Amino acid sequence: MNPEYDLIVVGGGPAGSTAAAAVALRGHRVLLLERETFPRYQIGESLLPATVHGLCGILGVADEVAAAGFTLKRGGTLRWGRDPKPWQFSFAMTPRLPEPTATAFQVERSRFDEILLRNAARVGAEVREGSPVRRIVADDERVRGVEYTDRDGNSRTAYGRHVIDASGNTSRVHSGVGGARVYSDFFRNLAVFGYFAGGRRLPEPNRGNIFCAAFDAGWLWYIPLRDDLTSVGAVISPEHHPAVQRDPRAAWQDMVRACPEVAELVDGVPAATEPPYDRVRVRKDWSYWKTSFWTPGMALVGDAACFVDPVLSSGVHLATYGALLAARAVNSALDGSVPEGRGFAEFETRYRHEYRVFYDFLIAFYDMERNDESYFWSAKKVTNVDSTEVAAFAELAGGLVSGDTAVLGPERFGDRWSAAAAELDGAVGRLATSDDRTNPLLSTRVVGETFRTGNDLQEQALYGGPLDETAPAAPGHLVASADGLGWERQR
Repeated sequence: MNPEYDLIVVGGGPAGSTAAAAVALRGHRVLLLERETFPRYQIGESLLPATVHGLCGILGVADEVAAAGFTLKRGGTLRWGRDPKPWQFSFAMTPRLPEPTATAFQVERSRFDEILLRNAARVGAEVREGSPVRRIVADDERVRGVEYTDRDGNSRTAYGRHVIDASGNTSRVHSGVGGARVYSDFFRNLAVFGYFAGGRRLPEPNRGNIFCAAFDAGWLWYIPLRDDLTSVGAVISPEHHPAVQRDPRAAWQDMVRACPEVAELVDGVPAATEPPYDRVRVRKDWSYWKTSFWTPGMALVGDAACFVDPVLSSGVHLATYGALLAARAVNSALDGSVPEGRGFAEFETRYRHEYRVFYDFLIAFYDMERNDESYFWSAKKVTNVDSTEVAAFAELAGGLVSGDTAVLGPERFGDRWSAAAAELDGAVGRLATSDDRTNPLLSTRVVGETFRTGNDLQEQALYGGPLDETAPAAPGHLVASADGLGWERQR
């Protein structure tokens, strides 16, 4: 079983393409296996600046993404919380990140994902589409490779020094990394989504913003992809599943009509008839985390590892950030600068930390909405997080930085989330009276912590590293290399 490759990546979405490109850029032998043939449809169309300017900058693909003609996104507009009027948040959070990088894009994932996949091939990864992976190859010591079916239907085996599973929530091989998936009951929602052939836009300069609106049954997203294409989805409780299963399109239309702010934007606008946007789709049971993200020879990234909730557009960021962390561990193990176990401990520590800060933020964010007569919103209160889930989450969040105040026992998380919700609600209330130079959201602990890693990624791409002195994420003092592709010991 002599390894033909230094890294085998399972899955060619943003996480897989990121890991493959980041390791290939260091001159290593990379094989990426993708079961579909690109371009292909995917949901998750609203990006964060950390992905557009940070991650894409590190991979050398930011200019191509910027030239693709995607809708510019300056932030978000929300009808959420105690104020019945919509409010705005802007990505322009720090003067150290110049105006062009204080934006993101709304993307058609078929096009965005293909840009990242072709970039991985361009920088040296061997990409094989139409090649589903059936199982991993392992012995008592470590994962050694994978078995897959090539596009001609032949069974193949590939051996590599490392394997990264980035094959999404339907991964067939994530069990190769020990531990179970822990599903969140708090975020156990149902999404039914489709597309309109156009739709009205918000006033400038927020024309390209994502619009999220809470209503009795849950909340809706409204994402302007093109002048003639808008993504609209409803996130609702599982109690609606029978109606959605019976007639997804009718259920989707009913939810849009039930939210006046969104219904007004698509009044008189027909549903899209252009494939693949002519279908109404359903997703459920998406919020989970694996109890372990790594075993010798194999790491999980993206939705194969974890996902929280779609409300803050965190999916692509978490996926690509986790993939970059794993690639750093692979690169450092291959060049001998950091032992494999130490590098992947750093990967897992930082990845768990980033999942935890988004989970914290989103629980507080849901708690802000005030609608006690709604079954959906009554259940989305900090006090309703199940004790079993709190204990499991406390275990996930354990083992972080020594002295990190976020490392709490299960009995303390409720107090932490309640305080964050109150702080966030107060900051949103001050937005209306703040000037353009002051963003009250930045003063909150939960918002600052949620966007800190993203800001660091952007500064890494722009300046070769974060501008602030930051504490290492774990004992051993590992920091990202100047190119962002490996670990270095802090001098």
